[in-house]
Amino acid sequence: MANKLAITLTRSVIGRPENQRVTVKTLGLRKMHQTVVHEDNAAIRGMINKVSHLITVKEQ
Repeated sequence: MANKLAITLTRSVIGRPENQRVTVKTLGLRKMHQTVVHEDNAAIRGMINKVSHLITVKEQ
């Protein structure tokens, strides 16, 4: 596994359930096409799995 993950919000959270909106916000994503970098760990992987249909992930 990579040490860092670049996570980009590629789909809108409009009309999504509240728990998915909170997960995207917790990842640090506020705008469309915004990219954040996080350490690769189990907690971040769990959040990625929860909203995988809204984001794209690249290993760095």
